Amino acid sequence: MKKYAVVLAACAGVALSMSVGAGIASAAGGTISGTVKYDGTAPAPKPVEVTKDKEVCGLHPHFTEDLIVDSSGGIANAVVVVKGAKGDMKPGDVTFDQKGCDYVPHVLAFPAGSTVKIVNDDGILHNIHTYSEKNPSFNMAQPKFKKVIEEKIDQPEVIKVTCDAHAWMHGWWVATDTPYFAVTDDKGNFSIAGVPPGDYTLEVWQEKLGVDTQKVNVKDGAATTANFSLKPKG
Repeated sequence: MKKYAVVLAACAGVALSMSVGAGIASAAGGTISGTVKYDGTAPAPKPVEVTKDKEVCGLHPHFTEDLIVDSSGGIANAVVVVKGAKGDMKPGDVTFDQKGCDYVPHVLAFPAGSTVKIVNDDGILHNIHTYSEKNPSFNMAQPKFKKVIEEKIDQPEVIKVTCDAHAWMHGWWVATDTPYFAVTDDKGNFSIAGVPPGDYTLEVWQEKLGVDTQKVNVKDGAATTANFSLKPKG
């Protein structure tokens, strides 16, 4: 019995090592991670006056969202894209909410071909107004009884979104031409996994600071670090 136990244990060990090895060998692509930071001392967000529907919009303070920088200098809501990286676009449904008279998220990134589900959680009249060139612009009222409006975005483009009913509300849709992208978190961090091996241009877009790029080399199964430091243009 001991002999069989040893053989079984050995077989199990071989099976385990093959399983782990196969997992490592089949790891597709590499990962690009890093931070997007502000170069210098960032201005503090300014308070925004609520002038309408105060019973809903005035339940919390509002501040400008065009440049949000944390104490370490990390920039939130910057979009990082691996330009030229080919892969399965997998367009689907993404959600853009109106909550407390703010857009949530402030910046929504998705593969071109996706459908944006515009949700009115506030129960008051909002108005969705998009500004675009490659995709048809639209300007549509969304009263409280129209909980969801769906809009398909076919072409890659950065699209500004505003609410004509509440002047302080604005946000962005970033439709990409690649599935390899990320939006920075509140500390300016990003990570993009499964990028095919190769040489690429990594592009970061921020609504107030514009665009910056750097070259990256991605190796299969390896991690690549790419950090950006952005400052005001001009």
